[in-house]
Amino acid sequence: MTPSFATCDLCDAHKNDTSGDFRVLPPVFKDFGSTQKFSGPVVTVKCFEDNTLVKAAVDSVGYEDTPAGRVGKVLVVDGGGSLRRALLGGNLGAAAVKNGWAGVVVDGCVRDVAELGALKVGIRALASMPLPTEKRQEGQKNIAVQIQGVWVRPGDWLYADEDGMVLSAASLI
Repeated sequence: MTPSFATCDLCDAHKNDTSGDFRVLPPVFKDFGSTQKFSGPVVTVKCFEDNTLVKAAVDSVGYEDTPAGRVGKVLVVDGGGSLRRALLGGNLGAAAVKNGWAGVVVDGCVRDVAELGALKVGIRALASMPLPTEKRQEGQKNIAVQIQGVWVRPGDWLYADEDGMVLSAASLI
């Protein structure tokens, strides 16, 4: 089911928010998955050139069952903006689809771009890079992270479409 929202409309409705509950991510991310429009509650991972926790996340259940139905979650990966290693590739993207994730946003790179482009999941990242990460078992999960200068907290809601990505402290639709 495609979510019914437009980030432009959400921005129009919340442009005067001064509480910090509504935030807009800068337009530096590129689409890599076949799904451009996605939304859901946020799960965070912070890692630098080590995707051990990214793999653990996409290998886990990527949705919540609610009274309104199943809701896919969005994994937000603080990769420190590194352009030297890919934090997500075709295998991990396929795991995200298999486990019901609505999307993955990587402040860093992805690889296996042709494979990712065929997957029915939202994937945004800064760039593609064929070099994989080292597995050092490092990183943190479920913490507040800064993505391109914007705070993202576990449990925030992320909305992404062709115009961009916005965050809210609570569900907006």
